[in-house]
Amino acid sequence: MSKIGLLVCGNSGIDYIEHKYDIPVIRSILLVGDKEYSDYVDITAGDFYQMLADDPSLTPSTAQAATGVILEQYEAMVAKGYDELLVVSISNKLSGTYEGCMLAANMLDDVKVHVFDSKSVSYPEAKMILDAAKMIEEGKTIEEIWNHLEVLRDNHRILFSVETLRYLVKNGRLSGASGFLGSMLKIKPMLEVTKDGRVEAIEKIRTLSKATNRLIEKFLEDLGDKDMEVFLIHANAEERADVVRKAIQKARPDIKEIKAYPLTPVVGAHAGPGVVGVGYIHK
Repeated sequence: MSKIGLLVCGNSGIDYIEHKYDIPVIRSILLVGDKEYSDYVDITAGDFYQMLADDPSLTPSTAQAATGVILEQYEAMVAKGYDELLVVSISNKLSGTYEGCMLAANMLDDVKVHVFDSKSVSYPEAKMILDAAKMIEEGKTIEEIWNHLEVLRDNHRILFSVETLRYLVKNGRLSGASGFLGSMLKIKPMLEVTKDGRVEAIEKIRTLSKATNRLIEKFLEDLGDKDMEVFLIHANAEERADVVRKAIQKARPDIKEIKAYPLTPVVGAHAGPGVVGVGYIHK
């Protein structure tokens, strides 16, 4: 039976989740001015969002991990005795990381590398790799794990609200932005991660308070009576995230726990500070 090794990209935010598994992280690079940071290693979410708060004129950008670096990580896993690798990546519509993982896989001889496009980002991606680790512990095959990841990919939703579209538009991460360009600095839109892994604006909203209320309303409409794991994501916006949590639990008292996860700096560089996201994923 194969010994399956796991890797995940840092866009999953797995660094902020305690776990017991051997899961190396493929780290993207954050570029701020003339400085370069390895995500989480050199800069954490709290430090990054404080940096933006201190100097709102900063325009951070990012770079994906080099293919050669990913290959070195694969080779390190092989050296540990893994003879099959499973990699979970951020959506290929949001980053070149998936392509880099595939290119590195083609450079590795004699070891099968399976690269799974999560078509998502943040907690759903982390959930996928953590479930995979648990299934390996239970003796599941790569086929069983892959099928389960497809269920998670097809049964999750993320809605989120941003304080400004400036970051998403500047970094080219927003699909269908043309309808928003004339007033993008004045609106607080609601966005979604689409089924095929894009970020798309779905509603124009004029104030942050209305945006928060509509985010709650829309999420509860989408959730309905589904029995799902509900989660929050935020970029230095704990208070607004807590407002969303309380409203959801008031409407659905059966949901006893809603954990909140910070948006990692490389993702936050595209979304901007103040983001609050809410989602659900198959348990």
